[in-house]
Amino acid sequence: MGFLDILKTSAAGLSAQRLRMKLIASNMANANTTRTAEGGPYRRKDPVFAAVPREDNFKKILNGQTAGSDLTEVKVIAIRQDTRPPILKYDPGHPDANPQGYVAMPNINVIEEMVNMISATRSYEANVTAVRATKEMAMDALDIGR
Repeated sequence: MGFLDILKTSAAGLSAQRLRMKLIASNMANANTTRTAEGGPYRRKDPVFAAVPREDNFKKILNGQTAGSDLTEVKVIAIRQDTRPPILKYDPGHPDANPQGYVAMPNINVIEEMVNMISATRSYEANVTAVRATKEMAMDALDIGR
């Protein structure tokens, strides 16, 4: 595994965690959204990650160099909407209240979202650390050659 392979794998992880953070921020921002374009309250979204084989570049494949074909990287294969039912809150003065006075609110737990955000941040930091360590190893390898 070369330095560029490590960097590509870490970059895929950084990209996946960045999307996860965007979805968490969207969930938290819409915690009180009762009306969406699809109808009904906002539904929280989660990314679905999968380990997929890293795509080798075309030149390597033509030259028959497929040694790195067993390497994997993380990809977001889908964005899943939460299937939990909305929370009914009694608020007869709300414009989206039903005839009984209940409003369908998004089933978003801010504490759960904060825990997910901390987890995504830690994963992002781990990938940044891997990139830095790879950069330092490459620089040390260059120093040996001097």
